[in-house]
Amino acid sequence: MGEGLEAGKHHCALKVLSLPETGGLWGAGAMVGGLVPSGLQTWLSTSYCPHSDSCRLFYPEDPIKIVRGQGQYLYDEQGAEYLDCVNNVAHVGHCHPLVVQAAHEQNQVLNTNSRYLHDNIVDYAQRLSETLPEKLCVFYFLNSGAYHGHLSSLIDISPYKFRDLDGQKEWVHVAPLPDTYRGLYREDHPNPAGAYASEVERVVNSVQEKGRKIAAFFAESLPSVGGQIIPPAGFFQEVAEHIHRAGGVFVADEIQVGFGRVGQHFWAFQLQGEDFVPDIVTMGKSIGNGHPVACVATTQAVARAFEATGVEYFNTFGGSPVSCAVGLAVLDVLEKEQLQAHAASVGSFLMELLRQQKAKHPIIGDVRGTGLFIGVDLIKDEATRTPATDEANYVVSRMKENYILLSTDGPGRNVLKFKPPMCFSVDNARHVVAKMDAILTNMEEKVRSCETLRLQP
Repeated sequence: MGEGLEAGKHHCALKVLSLPETGGLWGAGAMVGGLVPSGLQTWLSTSYCPHSDSCRLFYPEDPIKIVRGQGQYLYDEQGAEYLDCVNNVAHVGHCHPLVVQAAHEQNQVLNTNSRYLHDNIVDYAQRLSETLPEKLCVFYFLNSGAYHGHLSSLIDISPYKFRDLDGQKEWVHVAPLPDTYRGLYREDHPNPAGAYASEVERVVNSVQEKGRKIAAFFAESLPSVGGQIIPPAGFFQEVAEHIHRAGGVFVADEIQVGFGRVGQHFWAFQLQGEDFVPDIVTMGKSIGNGHPVACVATTQAVARAFEATGVEYFNTFGGSPVSCAVGLAVLDVLEKEQLQAHAASVGSFLMELLRQQKAKHPIIGDVRGTGLFIGVDLIKDEATRTPATDEANYVVSRMKENYILLSTDGPGRNVLKFKPPMCFSVDNARHVVAKMDAILTNMEEKVRSCETLRLQP
């Protein structure tokens, strides 16, 4: 059994899914339900409290109650203003007035499912198609766009989930992450793209030797949970050759990195080059600026193969008039406010400031990214590049004390991630880096928990 035609979890590894000889490609839809945050536990405890330790808050030792958002800022119940450096869901800014207006106006007229004809879904599909390679011309709309492992089929293809549960299924195969800083093949390798693609080929060959087929290869175009990784150019092209030769399809997950965030291009997979086109592209989160909408774009060939199974695709809330109105408004704002170019400009400025910090503070092992997708890799030792997990958590906590919201990612939870709303400004970049500089300087004076903090710049 393999996965197809539905968005999946942002994984910290790349997956190749195989099929038994009699298998076929199939699609699945997922709804993400809401849970009451722990902050409500006190007043609910007298009756019924659905809170569970599996439901986590940011800053659990000192959580923030956020009551309002605007642009790149969030506000707590006391009116304190926080600069949001990580909310890539509020893509064009929290509560953007044009997006809010579009949802409100359509809600006043009609909101129903997609079994009726309606202009919004047609117009939205047309607008999305104009941003993609011509080959990607069939669209399936969903109500949520995150692979967070709420279905067993999604847990099965999410290494960070299944490694803590029942383990890896025999039809799931994990290829090495194309990480040129901490991975198998690093920045000094003459051809890291080819070397990592050869690892995928090795996995494919191993699968075939066991009498199985390849269904699909899933990869975030820029692995985010994996630690803000930038795959070497050319990697996807070579992987696609191996996957297609084996009869599988290439699925590019753009849920966290699409819609102009990378600056140079509208879609992150386009960083690989104009000659690369995925078979399936998944979109979500930023697509609706916080409204629950998602989309899968694919080719006529894949769509026809899905239709041939005789299985109907239907999603109650996917493609509703309101969701499509919101999606159209997001595209309008991106275009009118030139946010892709803005991400390129501000992102380059932020990267330069962070590189200056790397030269000053040895705990910063690497600064990587493109546009407003940036990772700052903190290390304990320069030679081993051991993740400085505790130190990263300390920085995040201190930044919060300075009213800056930041978080970590990567297998070692040591990569400070920057994925702010796209309206994040040059002044915001200066402010964040100045505060980070002060915190790191203070750590070097007072904290001696790792080798890089004992080194004086």
